[in-house]
Amino acid sequence: MTNVEKNFQVFIDSVANYFRQLNDEDIVISTPYLNENHTPIVSDYTGVIGITGNNKGLVYFTAPKPLLEKMLSVMQEADSSEDNLVDLVGEVANTISGNARSQFGPEFNISVPFVFRGQPESINIPKDKHSFVIPLEWKSLTAAIVIYLQNP
Repeated sequence: MTNVEKNFQVFIDSVANYFRQLNDEDIVISTPYLNENHTPIVSDYTGVIGITGNNKGLVYFTAPKPLLEKMLSVMQEADSSEDNLVDLVGEVANTISGNARSQFGPEFNISVPFVFRGQPESINIPKDKHSFVIPLEWKSLTAAIVIYLQNP
């Protein structure tokens, strides 16, 4: 396994563990792929974490509203209001990035989540670079983790 693959495995393991904490083994992580950054991969809700320190870039979790509503239901949270959906997508992004920080060390600095709904005006990924997309499926619904690091 290359260094890049090892680094991205941290994010894959983190999202798998997040869903396992829901006492649910139904998470399927598909083959990661490189995305040209001309059009960001986004769904209904997206939580973005900025990264600084020995790595620079961002990580984001993006998911459709039905997947987030199902997650809230599994968590026994009846309130699937806009605020709770926004909080949940930010929490997932923050958890994934926080777990990565524990692997990469104290020089891997993460921001608080920036959360938005729908298509953003922009996500700050250089158009001449590639991001790494990790597609996932849960309860027949799809979401993704997108990673852009300048120094993976």
